[in-house]
Amino acid sequence: MTLLLSRSDVTQVLDMADCIDVVEKAFAELASGTADLPVRIAITPTGGWAAYMPAYLKGLGALACKVVTVYKSNPSKHHLPTTIGKVLLQDPETGDVVCIMDGGYLTAVRTGAASGVATKHLARDDKNQVAGIFGAGVQARMQLWAVAVTRDLGRAMVYDVSAEAVDRFVGEMGGKLDLEIIAADTSASILEHADIICTATSSPTPLFDGRDVRPGTHINGIGSHTPTARELDTAVVERAKFIADSAEACLKEAGDLIIPIQEGAISEAHIHAELGEVVTGAKPAREDDEEITLFKSNGLAIQDVASAKLVYDRARQAGIGIEVEL
Repeated sequence: MTLLLSRSDVTQVLDMADCIDVVEKAFAELASGTADLPVRIAITPTGGWAAYMPAYLKGLGALACKVVTVYKSNPSKHHLPTTIGKVLLQDPETGDVVCIMDGGYLTAVRTGAASGVATKHLARDDKNQVAGIFGAGVQARMQLWAVAVTRDLGRAMVYDVSAEAVDRFVGEMGGKLDLEIIAADTSASILEHADIICTATSSPTPLFDGRDVRPGTHINGIGSHTPTARELDTAVVERAKFIADSAEACLKEAGDLIIPIQEGAISEAHIHAELGEVVTGAKPAREDDEEITLFKSNGLAIQDVASAKLVYDRARQAGIGIEVEL
């Protein structure tokens, strides 16, 4: 029998704190050699883009593949989301697909969870810190949620080009996290106060002047994911201790790193470590309170697989979902 889990089912059982825990374990497995993470396969059918992201985590006993597509005409032509994802979770002992689940909410939470892991290991551990969020969409919400789980926040600030989006963000997340959230008038005002910065926008160009980032700041770079787009400028990348989710992925996909290398400002050696190496202690994390630390996230299948196994186990415990015989 195969369990089918809808977006509502996934939302019901997937909590950020638990997701951070399993995603941290997944990165540790990647660094320790007990994860199998093939390069994702991408194809371009007419009118869209499709990717297949498999991974196996031996320690967690998790084997799965996420199928994700991007069709820009979906909303206007088919009344569907631009991006659609599903996860096929398999029994690693038999190979049988034991669960098919919606991947939209899962992807959003696991992306936030990676930043939660990075923040846990790289941000200063002071009380009443200020989180600065660039962007006010779904992923910006997940970033703030993850940071709030891993650090003691006194307040947060949010900046977005859409005032309406900011108003919704302040109302929703302030209530969810019981946290004071301030709408920032400018990006510069966030840099003046933020101890932890998360960039979760669709901007193809830098969001702020990296020379103005305060010493001791931790940055989670999330939004840009193509070689020609970047949210972070060369100045802040040069100044920061650079931690990649995957060095290979950053060198192939992350304009935040690729463009400064092309400019000659840095070399590939500027990558200090992968996140898994920091988690396992193979490479040092933050070494003093003045360092600027930067985590660059591209999104890895290990995050999906670990999160999917968590969702499946919790759904079984809760007795939710629909079982079908295929």
